[in-house]
Amino acid sequence: MSKDFASTGDLGEKKVSFDQIGPGLYAYTAEGDPNSGVIVGDDGVMVIDAQATPAMAGELVARVAKVTDKPIKYVLLTHYHAVRVLGASGFKGAEILASDMTRGMIAERGKQDMDSEIGRFPRLFRAVETIPGLTWPTITFPDQMSVWLGKREVRIMHIGRGHTAGDVIAAVPDAGVVFSGDLVEYKSACYCGDAHFTDWPATLENLGELQANALVPGRGAALTTPQLVQEGIEMTGDFISTLYGSVQESVAKGRSLKDAFDFARLAMDPKFKSFAIYEHCLPFNVSRAYDEARGVDWPVIWTAERDREMWAALQG
Repeated sequence: MSKDFASTGDLGEKKVSFDQIGPGLYAYTAEGDPNSGVIVGDDGVMVIDAQATPAMAGELVARVAKVTDKPIKYVLLTHYHAVRVLGASGFKGAEILASDMTRGMIAERGKQDMDSEIGRFPRLFRAVETIPGLTWPTITFPDQMSVWLGKREVRIMHIGRGHTAGDVIAAVPDAGVVFSGDLVEYKSACYCGDAHFTDWPATLENLGELQANALVPGRGAALTTPQLVQEGIEMTGDFISTLYGSVQESVAKGRSLKDAFDFARLAMDPKFKSFAIYEHCLPFNVSRAYDEARGVDWPVIWTAERDREMWAALQG
C-alpha cells in the first residue's frame, strides 16, 4: 500500500512549548515541527528562524510579548528552506539576516523550494495566503558576524556545510547557548534533500567543540544540559553516517536507486523509524545520498513535480 505523500497525512495539532533555556533565551518547539529560538538582549530581541507563514510567526511574536516588551530587531535565517523563512514578513520592522550562501540559494532555488514545501506540508502552510512571496535577507555576511543586543553578543557562524551549503548557527557566549538550525535534530529525522553528507560530520565536530551548555535543534525538544547537547549531536551524526554509509555501499555495488532505498531501510528503520517526519524524509534523503555517492556535489533542485515522481518511484 502506498504511503501518503510526504507530510500530507500529518494533520494533527502539535503542542507548542516555549521554554526558557538560559537568561533571556527561549526555545519555541512543537513536537517535531520546525523550531525557532528567541534571544532577548538589553535593547532588543533576535528570533532564530521565522516559521513557515506570517500567521505562524504571529503566534511566536505573541509568545515573545509575554516575556519582554523589547522590540524584535532581527530575524536570523539559519538556512533557506521555506518552512524556516517564509514567515519573516510577520516580524514587522526587523532586519532579516542570512549568510551570503543562503541568499544565493534563495535566488537559485527559493521559488521551487517554496512550491515544493507547500505541497509537502499542508498543515504548516494552512495560512499560505498570508505569505507575500520569497523572503529576501536585508543583511548578509560571508562566514560570520556578531550582532550586539546592547551588551549581549550573538555570534553567528557558518561552521561547515551540512543540512545545506549555507547553514549558520547562533551562539550566545555569555550563556553558552547555541541555536543550531537543522544541523542538529533531536529524535526527529534529518531532512537531507539538500545535504552535503561528506562534510556534515566534520561540521558536527566543530559544533561539539563549542561545548554548549544548552542547544536548540532544528526539530525536537530543546537540549538543556551539556550531556543532552552531546547526545543530540551524536544522534544526528549517527543518522547521517548510517544513511550515507548504506547508500555508498549500494552505489559501489551498482544497485538502482530503488534498491538503494530498500537497503537503506534495513539499516535505518531499526534505529530511526520512530523519529518525527522519518517516512517523509527518507526518499528525499536516499535520493540526495545516491547522487552524492555518485559524485554529484551540488544538490539537484527539488520541484513539486520532482517530489511526486520520486515519491511514486520509492514509496509507492
